[in-house]
Amino acid sequence: MVQIPNTPTSADVARLAGVSRATVSYVLNDTDAVRISEPTRRRVHAAARELGYVPHAAARTLRAGHSRMVLMPAPAVPVGPRYHRFLGELQAALSRLDYTVVQHGAVGQGDEAARAWAELRPVAVLVPGSGLGPHGVAVLTRAGARAVVTLGPARVEGAHALLMDHAVVGHRAAAHLYDRGRRRIGVILPEEPGLEFYSHPRLNGVRRALHGTEATVTGLPLAYTERAASELAARLPELGLDAVFAHNDEYAMLLMRALQDAGLRVPADIAVVGADDLMLGRLLRPRLSTVRLELPSGRELAELVDHAVRRPGAEPEVRTVLDATLIHRASS
Repeated sequence: MVQIPNTPTSADVARLAGVSRATVSYVLNDTDAVRISEPTRRRVHAAARELGYVPHAAARTLRAGHSRMVLMPAPAVPVGPRYHRFLGELQAALSRLDYTVVQHGAVGQGDEAARAWAELRPVAVLVPGSGLGPHGVAVLTRAGARAVVTLGPARVEGAHALLMDHAVVGHRAAAHLYDRGRRRIGVILPEEPGLEFYSHPRLNGVRRALHGTEATVTGLPLAYTERAASELAARLPELGLDAVFAHNDEYAMLLMRALQDAGLRVPADIAVVGADDLMLGRLLRPRLSTVRLELPSGRELAELVDHAVRRPGAEPEVRTVLDATLIHRASS
């Protein structure tokens, strides 16, 4: 018969470290109310690691009145590599500040999802995308969330806002193409579900950049398949376009291959600009011009979350955190 080992307790940690159970609680719960020497803290942490002791999160929440859990709902829309890295850095930075970061799978949308998140009693919630409304923020706050932070194009009443308006990406691409003498510009609109969250603002950014000029803008719906790209490439000469902003580098690479297969020269016949600055774009021939997204460090945003948690009820903070830089290479 397999013997199941006893679960280590705080009393076991106290005996091994040579301190009281109260001291173990103060150290592992990071309590400021009692001053504990650094050697004692190190001894307690070493004993906990040796025994494999893990504090009970629910019990700690009851004692403190709130958890150390920061909940991050899984994005409801596809995210690119740059944004994925940004979220990873943010999670790592929050972990270093002693928060437990939990990514929650999609359960409904907006305010309906907020009720599912509230059941876990997080101390903070970081909501990527859009859909959460003031009612959802209120649900989370009443459940004990000290900070609700949204990452999207607009602020939500009652929540801290990290504004990420992707119009700046389209604006940078269009301004570059116009400066290079291009006047008939197509904009790829991916048909992949969810990407309209990015593609519509990027199209609006292109239109804003070219407003008042003689340039024209044509939306180009495109599925992410070789066949769809080939069909679009065959239509481009009759559309009379001389440039395409391809939404991102993946769609740009798909389109460039189809253009070359159709006998069109990049950029002599048609210029192409992507976005995200993927390494693969630098390996293409011609090398792909792109828009690099400029995002703040995960450490900066983790500190904002921590500051908000420590000051519940303070006026919500609003920051614009997305900028973009055009990287000119051979494709434009």
